[in-house]
Amino acid sequence: MPQKQKPRRSWLELKQAGNERFKTGQYGEATGLYCDAIKELEKSNEKNPEDLAILYSNRAASYLKEGNCAECVKDCNMSLELYPFNVKSLLRRAAASEALERYRQAYVDYKTALQIDCNIAAAHDGTNRMSKALTEADGPSWREKLPPIPTVPLSIREKLTQQTTNNTPKQNGSREVKKKAPSDKNIKKAQAQKEEGNALVKKGEYRKAIERYSQSLKNNPTEVTTYTNRALCYLSVKQYRDAVRDCDDALMIDSSNIKALYRRAQAHKELQNPKTCVDDLNNLLKVDPKNTAALKLLQEVQKKK
Repeated sequence: MPQKQKPRRSWLELKQAGNERFKTGQYGEATGLYCDAIKELEKSNEKNPEDLAILYSNRAASYLKEGNCAECVKDCNMSLELYPFNVKSLLRRAAASEALERYRQAYVDYKTALQIDCNIAAAHDGTNRMSKALTEADGPSWREKLPPIPTVPLSIREKLTQQTTNNTPKQNGSREVKKKAPSDKNIKKAQAQKEEGNALVKKGEYRKAIERYSQSLKNNPTEVTTYTNRALCYLSVKQYRDAVRDCDDALMIDSSNIKALYRRAQAHKELQNPKTCVDDLNNLLKVDPKNTAALKLLQEVQKKK
């Protein structure tokens, strides 16, 4: 008697089976099942770009776990072509690029993910690691050598943030932090106000500049340089506690920001907090070991201790 052929599994069944293998650490088998799921979905009449993107992203996760970073990057590229700005694909490609020592590409992907959700700890940590690695490789001007960081359109940011929020379980006792992404209109308005503030700083009109920067931050509270610029103004008018607060906000967004660390150190020096000042300078020097201003200030503070 001829053997009965096993019924062919649908792409959804294959995907589910792949997910189960992945959860139990059977990454090789998971990869094979995702390969079969992709083939089945490609053949089916219900082919949907988003479904296909998720399968590529899942297979990328398996490749990453197996240490096959080059294939992981390829699958993430496919996934992001089908479903642009998918956070999981961005983070997986960033991790694979980091392992392949493609630090610039990794930095760009981590920063792009943070545009979608500024509370992703893995993206913040990755950004910090890449900042340090690129500073060591390219020196203080490493940002000039970066490929352009894509701007995530507002409509996509809102959609993906909502999906991320819905898929992320809330931790007991933790305060949920929500930051609404500024609209493109508000970003442009904020930029113009920031430039007005910069022009006032050049004229030495620090209090007027503070007003402009404050207006700019109302329209776009995610712009690091506006906080550090306003902190400079607060230092100039001897409002040191306000300078510290602005640097704190800047460092919440970019924890290795050199200007924020330096200006906060200056403020702590004036507030007679030498230990905190030294801590900030030491953290700055980890990022930029040859920063002459930081080295000079560190010497000054240590002499007085």
